[in-house]
Parts: sequence; C-alpha cells; structure tokens
Amino acid sequence: MSDSSKPSIQWTITDIDVGARLVEALVQHVKAHGTVPISYADVLERGRLMYPHDAVLGRAVPVGIRPKLGFVSAFCVAGGFPDLSRLVVKEASGTESVADRSSIPGADWPAALAQLDAYAAQSKAALPRNLKPRKERPAEVAWYAYFCSHREACAKVTSEDKKEIVNMLMSGLDPDTALRRFLAAKAEFANAS
Repeated sequence: MSDSSKPSIQWTITDIDVGARLVEALVQHVKAHGTVPISYADVLERGRLMYPHDAVLGRAVPVGIRPKLGFVSAFCVAGGFPDLSRLVVKEASGTESVADRSSIPGADWPAALAQLDAYAAQSKAALPRNLKPRKERPAEVAWYAYFCSHREACAKVTSEDKKEIVNMLMSGLDPDTALRRFLAAKAEFANAS
C-alpha cells in the first residue's frame, strides 16, 4: 500500500468515524491473524461485523477508504504505535510483503484503543467549522439534484459509488467538492497496488 499517513485531502467527519472503526477492526484482525495483510473490502467487512448498525460504515466502499486509512495511520503515529494501515492492501493474495510489521503484534493495543475516542474527538474539533453535516435523506436529495444538473460530470458514478458520495455530503461537503474528491479517490484506487 502506498503511504496513507499523508492524506492529500482534509478529513471529514465520516473519514474520522469510519477510520476509528477501522482501527478497532484492524486490532481485532491482528489479534486473530497476526500481520497477515487484509484487503480494503475485508477490513470494511470486519468493521461492519463489529458495528452492524453503523449506517455510515455500512455505506463505506473500498474506493473511498484511503482517507480513512490516513486517519488510522495518523492515530497510530500520534500514539507511538506501529502503523496498522500498512496491513491494508487493495487485494490480499497472501503473498504481499508488508514493511515494518514485526512490531505490530507486540504493541499495547488495549492502550491504543483507550486513546482512540479522545484522538477522534480532537480530530473532529480540528475540522473546518464551515462543514455543515446533513442527515442521510437531505444528502441524497442534494446529490440527486446535483446529478441531474451535471449528468456528464457524473457519467462514471455508479450506484455503489453514490454511497461514498452521500457519506461525504453527510459530512458537510458540497456536491461538487464531494464529486471531485470521489473521482480523485477512484483514480487513486484504480492505480493502487
């Protein structure tokens, strides 16, 4: 995986919330499987199994996972823990080589999890104040209105992609910014190894 500790974009509330769930899912993965790499889709699924009623996590898609992993990486670095995001790869085949993973199983993950809520709250407090979160239905209506008036720009957006865009709108991004961010993430995802 490329270095996820340097997000090219500002996090949203969704990135922080889902990222925190992914920290927990990755700690559980390390306890069960050690340092075996896990795919984008599998880490999201592990998080969904841990939090089956989390609607935002339920809408998260692998294409939009990079900023969430950026949160995971930043959390690990800030707490002095090994970077769990290095275990996450686009597609796990079992033959991946993950650098610097020997220290991951021996880390004090209960201590890390105890710090997670405070770090997430601190990260949310640092977000720009101009982001106005929305409920799901208004976000879907805003996306539909934007989609109808910008069909050409939205030509490559699938119904699966819409889930991630709606999550971004719920985090307070405007439709144009959400679309640009999503298309950049989709291009990055296509080029990821």
